[in-house]
Amino acid sequence: MDGTVHAWRIEVREYERHEQRRGRRFAFTRFEPARTALVVIDMVPFFVSGNPYCRGIVPNISRIADALRAAGATVAWVLPGARPCTPVDDEFHGPEAADRYRASGGTGPLAGRLWPDFAVGPEDLLVEKFAASAFFPGRCALPALLNERGVDTVLITGTVTNVCCESSARDASTLGLRVIMVADANAARCDRDHNATLHTIYRSFGDVRPTADVLAMIEA
Repeated sequence: MDGTVHAWRIEVREYERHEQRRGRRFAFTRFEPARTALVVIDMVPFFVSGNPYCRGIVPNISRIADALRAAGATVAWVLPGARPCTPVDDEFHGPEAADRYRASGGTGPLAGRLWPDFAVGPEDLLVEKFAASAFFPGRCALPALLNERGVDTVLITGTVTNVCCESSARDASTLGLRVIMVADANAARCDRDHNATLHTIYRSFGDVRPTADVLAMIEA
């Protein structure tokens, strides 16, 4: 099946709310590539193969990754880690579903677990996360690795928009990072779920920009 792109939107009233507060639509009008990281969440076959919205964002993620590498930025690929299921996992998901999610990241070298259309650069980061969020303390090496590189801005992409991507964006903001969620480089199961997260992030945690805007910011 071909990829599908979300019909994403931010309501005009939300744009107007921030324009009245801070005098501009977007909080972050520029970023320094050397201090910026593209964070790609959970783009593995378990999630991508069955969701046309996930396949639809692959080209945009790749375009951003290529442009950022050329500008000297960091690209970080975050995969689900196989943490042991807890009784709460079994109770919430059911034992069979809990086991499927536990194994969702696959096995073997991390680069080989990604959706095969992606190309991993030699300086890219590859990490596992053991929680929904890639920025939850103690559950992923990513925050420390980005700190070592002096990163202060993260571009959140991947899947699922309203679960691991939203969780990561919220926690990154809590840690004091500048957060930009790329509207057409995240994927959920439906437009409603996707747009609910974009609304929440733009309202309270960071900016929401399309790929074209991000590429223009890199070139600037």
